[in-house]
Amino acid sequence: MLYQLYDALLTSPLIQQKVENRIKFYEYPPTDNMEGVYIVIDPLATPRPGDYADNKPMTDEYFYQIEVWSQSLEDTQCVAKEVRIIMTEVVGFSPYGDGIDEYEPETAIFRDARRYIGKEYIVEI
Repeated sequence: MLYQLYDALLTSPLIQQKVENRIKFYEYPPTDNMEGVYIVIDPLATPRPGDYADNKPMTDEYFYQIEVWSQSLEDTQCVAKEVRIIMTEVVGFSPYGDGIDEYEPETAIFRDARRYIGKEYIVEI
């Protein structure tokens, strides 16, 4: 699912332009000399089976936090909005709970973190 999210995010011309190849899984950007906009995809839980039929799971449920980091408030906000649109309209996930919108004065970095939950149907071979 991580690579599906990665590929979905790269369908956006805005993300291609602003983020380029700075979409990361699990790892956070360097804060000492940050340049550009970063997206961090962070799984918050392992996939959970759901939607049972005949006592067999039909779906896996995923729970992700997606963060946008940059030294530009405008870039952070516009990329975070684009991520939300892609996660809801393209991937089909729903926003979950509260997010984080913060500024770190020591590093001059803006961070927008939002959580999403969604399902993927299991395909049996």
